[in-house]
Amino acid sequence: MHTVGKLAQEFGLSRSTLLYYDRIGLLVPSARSASGYRLYDDEDRERLRAILAYHEAGLELAEIRQFLDEEQRPSLAVLERRLREVNRRIVELRRQQHAIAAMMRLIANVSPRTVITHTAWEAMLRAAGMDDARIQAWHAEFERHSPEAHAYFLISLGLPESEVSAIRARARSVPDK
Repeated sequence: MHTVGKLAQEFGLSRSTLLYYDRIGLLVPSARSASGYRLYDDEDRERLRAILAYHEAGLELAEIRQFLDEEQRPSLAVLERRLREVNRRIVELRRQQHAIAAMMRLIANVSPRTVITHTAWEAMLRAAGMDDARIQAWHAEFERHSPEAHAYFLISLGLPESEVSAIRARARSVPDK
């Protein structure tokens, strides 16, 4: 049996997190000591491991409790929805990153190296020996295999949505080999 303190330490959590999980019925200890202390068995420990894995993926605690109580895994639709949310947030953060980098360049003539721009990406492709036709083929393959990721990648380069749409449309027009 595991105490709150031992379980919290093992998983790098605070005691209050485990107490909260108990209060909301997410992780209820399987026993209590004679002194009233919460005791968790190995099954509880594995449930906590699953809770933390789902929580790391950004699922809500209520969803996690439902999945675990019904002894099922999240559906593909739930995970796809979460992935779309994360991708939208990444795009938002990339835009902020580009805006901050632009401000830094204006204010202090600083060139942050944490942001890759469309110009830098294209220069790397050309330095690797790719001409316009090969770059177009690269975009076409990216669009065919993962259209959403292709769009997010282009946005992450700081391209306006109109240009992203144009690149994707050209990529879709390239015939499949």
